[in-house]
Amino acid sequence: MKEYRLTDWLPTTKKEVELRGWEELDVILFSGDAYVDHPSFGAAVIGRILEAEGLRVAIIPQPNWRDDLRDFKKLGRPRLFFGISPGCMDSMVNKYTANKRLRSDDAYTPDARPDMRPEYPSVVYTQILKKLYPDVPIVLGGIEASMRRLTHYDYWQDRVRPSILVDSGADALIYGMGEKPVVELTKRLKRSLVEISPKEDTSAIPPGEFKRLIADIPQMVYLEKEVTALEGDITLFSHEECLKDKKKEAANFRHIEEESNKYEASRILQQVGKQTVVVNPPYPPLTEAELDHSFDLPYTRLPHPKYKGKRIPAYDMIKFSVNIHRGCFGGCAFCTISAHQGKFIVSRSKGSILKEVEAIKELPDFKGYLSDLGGPSANMYRMHGNNLDICKKCKRPSCIYPKVCPNLNTDHSPLLDIYHAVDAIPGIKKSFIGSGVRYDLLLHQSKDPKTNKSTAEYTRELIARHVSGRLKVAPEHTSDRVLGIMRKPPFSQFIEFRKIFDRINREEGLRQQLIPYFISSHPGCKEEDMAELAVLTKQMDFQLEQVQDFTPTPMTVATEAWYTGFHPYTLEPVFSAKNQREKLAQRMFFFWYKPEERKNIINELRRMGRQDLIDKLYGKKRLL
Repeated sequence: MKEYRLTDWLPTTKKEVELRGWEELDVILFSGDAYVDHPSFGAAVIGRILEAEGLRVAIIPQPNWRDDLRDFKKLGRPRLFFGISPGCMDSMVNKYTANKRLRSDDAYTPDARPDMRPEYPSVVYTQILKKLYPDVPIVLGGIEASMRRLTHYDYWQDRVRPSILVDSGADALIYGMGEKPVVELTKRLKRSLVEISPKEDTSAIPPGEFKRLIADIPQMVYLEKEVTALEGDITLFSHEECLKDKKKEAANFRHIEEESNKYEASRILQQVGKQTVVVNPPYPPLTEAELDHSFDLPYTRLPHPKYKGKRIPAYDMIKFSVNIHRGCFGGCAFCTISAHQGKFIVSRSKGSILKEVEAIKELPDFKGYLSDLGGPSANMYRMHGNNLDICKKCKRPSCIYPKVCPNLNTDHSPLLDIYHAVDAIPGIKKSFIGSGVRYDLLLHQSKDPKTNKSTAEYTRELIARHVSGRLKVAPEHTSDRVLGIMRKPPFSQFIEFRKIFDRINREEGLRQQLIPYFISSHPGCKEEDMAELAVLTKQMDFQLEQVQDFTPTPMTVATEAWYTGFHPYTLEPVFSAKNQREKLAQRMFFFWYKPEERKNIINELRRMGRQDLIDKLYGKKRLL
């Protein structure tokens, strides 16, 4: 095991800053998560990226916002800016269940304490810092900034909110993966400081100058009083129009999602009050070398020593895993990945991946088992359009729905090569695939026989060598109508994949389980759809465990449909279960096998006039 000193982590206290011999800081990052120095934790990534640029960076994790605010004062003011992230999750998803119940734990906090971050940390932290240091720029980042960069529906407040820049008072926001925009931002601020006076600090940069400096940085969002729309700009319905007309709110989202997923996107403008939210188009996808650089930085891969052995559940989950790519072209209607990472896959080199595996081997409690070699979708590594020119013109949110794009290269051989190289490393006993696999990619028949051969080889190797007894997949529903709204493949594909899974298990002498994920109360889903789901899964001998109620999260097609009642792409009406009774009525069908749910389910099916489904679930001889 490698020995680390306190200075191997980014500093979190005045003492740690002094140990490095620093008299001042360039950037101070505030995070709603505990500080884990690992490439899966956003604050650590941004901190290390800026450190690699020669900047003096500190992280203040989970500051106490309730007391005398000493956590916000202890490191003073930075020369360039404060950066704020709520953490790896939207704070409200982190704190509340789909039924708006307060969660009893927080996976990103030592010992899972649930009270270490406020609701909307981006807003709370910014407002505190603005009172203490009104002249220091504040830049928001992370998933909360990405999901809330424009007018959005907030499920927990049950109202439409403007851009989080309006609510927080921050000076700018970076959406998506922030390595490139944050580096460009610091370069411009440093240059500006030198031009003003080498001896002066950030307070010498007036707000107007800050805005001028960031105005054309890709992935940057800011507020402007007067904006002239340029050719190619997309002007959304204003925030005030969205408050009055739900259909306009729905219509806005189509543009937002399309521009999030385009290779060459347009600038987006939206008026709110007397200001305009300006959303600059994103950077092109990172190159392999750029992504490698982000992952190859000198992370300790450990929680900060200040936690003294306290358990951080989110870290325990990923500490023996390797993220091999970014992005997902699935385009699922309920998923926020497109709002944050986009649909273009950026893959790491084999060398970078193997280097990280070697680093994991040095961790104190590593026993030879990797929990995951994956990504947002585990089997999209190195997949891309054969003809990039076609991709550059494409506005489709998904490359595989309703059918796999004929321009998509679905070759699984690069991924097989990674698995073989990792498994050949001395000390690696087994590598599991813990993140979700897209079985529609495994079933797809390409026009290229070599690609089809690689897919078949991958499917067998995955099932035979990389499943820890249970393979989790996500059909999400059994109704093809609901699946269409979800942008998921028809349920028949799950049935087909299950047959393949069972056959390979028999041939390999294995007794593994296929564990399907399902969602209730998704827009378009009715009680009858859930009843039919119960019957179908019973016939397939599933007693469902991995289930959840749909949770409306900002910046997804499904949330906009749920709130507005209109599908953002067609503007046709869509039914959604909204109140507690409707949601519970759908959810109970997951658990048809539980005695306590039997009476309610039978009564509900009788009310629907579906005696046939009662017979299929419970048989004709019932004690009711």
